[in-house]
Amino acid sequence: MAAATLLAAVSLSGCNQPTVLEEVKQNGTLKILTRNTPTTYYEGSDGPTGFEYELASLFADHLGVKLEIDSNHDIKGIYQSLEEGDAHLAAAGLEVNLDRIGDFYYSQGYMDVQPVVIYNRKESRPKTVEDLVGKQTAVIAGTNNALLLRSLQQKQPKLSWKETSDLEATDLIRMVHEQELDFAVINSNELGINKAYYSRVKEAFVLNETHKLAWAMPKRRDNTLYNAARDFFSQIESDGTLSQIRDRYYGHKEELNYVGVQLFLRHIRGRLPKYEKHFRQAAEKYNLDWRLLAATGYQESHWLPRAKSPTGVRGLMMLTLNTASDMGVTNRLDAKQSIYGGARYLSKLIRRMPEQILEPDRTWMALASYNVGYGHLEDARKITEHMKKDPNKWIDVREHLPLLQKRNWYRFTKHGFARGEEPVHYVQNIRQYYDILTWYDSRLQQVAQNQATEESVQKAVNFSIVPPVL
Repeated sequence: MAAATLLAAVSLSGCNQPTVLEEVKQNGTLKILTRNTPTTYYEGSDGPTGFEYELASLFADHLGVKLEIDSNHDIKGIYQSLEEGDAHLAAAGLEVNLDRIGDFYYSQGYMDVQPVVIYNRKESRPKTVEDLVGKQTAVIAGTNNALLLRSLQQKQPKLSWKETSDLEATDLIRMVHEQELDFAVINSNELGINKAYYSRVKEAFVLNETHKLAWAMPKRRDNTLYNAARDFFSQIESDGTLSQIRDRYYGHKEELNYVGVQLFLRHIRGRLPKYEKHFRQAAEKYNLDWRLLAATGYQESHWLPRAKSPTGVRGLMMLTLNTASDMGVTNRLDAKQSIYGGARYLSKLIRRMPEQILEPDRTWMALASYNVGYGHLEDARKITEHMKKDPNKWIDVREHLPLLQKRNWYRFTKHGFARGEEPVHYVQNIRQYYDILTWYDSRLQQVAQNQATEESVQKAVNFSIVPPVL
């Protein structure tokens, strides 16, 4: 009888304890752990940003709570903090780790990535794992890539590498770029988002394995938050939001090649200083990001004020005669006038977009209009709608713009034929130029604040060396 009474008391006590999801909603805060990297979370020019940050912010909004972020962790520290109950989940670019599946829930995977070996293009390209033997190779500790190297070591006993918890993939990429390391093993998304800034780094080969990135949650209590995250990912996958966010961070990373990036960096140093003041002032006047305006100018003319195309557009912002007249530009070859005219025109196009088109799609479509014309963009939006896709999302419209150069499509449109591939590449390149300018500008600000360039990260970091099997 006493045992039954005790059991009933325990059961009642358990009923009074809120579930994890109820606790989050009652406190009004979702606590997440993440990493301070370009693929997860970082401070941008307009505040916090990053792929993981955007997903987590949407999830917090979905739950109707505020987001609380702790980004001061490496991978080992993230799992330890989750076990200790310091946060509700980790949104940190973590791979689903089968060794940890007993202690943690993993959300459904939101991105597939592959392990890639990177090298400096000035050196000989390794083609197999055997080519890594005797070389300085590094990997981030606690990742599936570190586990993969251990499994590969069974077939290549002489294989050795360095593991680090103090660095991130960006640091390894930089060290390969500066030839402080021979090789590194990172994930494909980490290379994709960084390679424009470290253009001497190249993919050598892909290791034959695919990893799924997912959120991790501790199993120490119930699965209510896990279920909510599962429902959330199902929703944003089905309504296209997940694809759009992936596109925002990764969809424009394949356009520029090595030569294009090197040329752009040289022009940033050699040409941009002559016109930066005008870009900044014009952007401020017309409520634009000066780096976006400058990126557009580079795509148009490579910042050459006397540029001219076979179709008659001229100047640094390559304005037509009619557009220049409408924007108050009397001399298209005057760099300042051209920049102000281009800024005014781009601002006008952004405002002209239908109100249901939200940022950043609004800007991408305005840029496409700058290139191909507003009428052709509207034709492409109508085709997109006809194809049961969303005409207010750039990721869908860009898929259908190329149809404007096919007669069986353009003959039914109001404005007819257009080189529909061109605005797609145009916008992609501007987005890449903008990212590089943002990175370059932040580096300059950092140097100015510190009054010196940073010392090599490698000098302040301890590597754990995994030796070959003897």
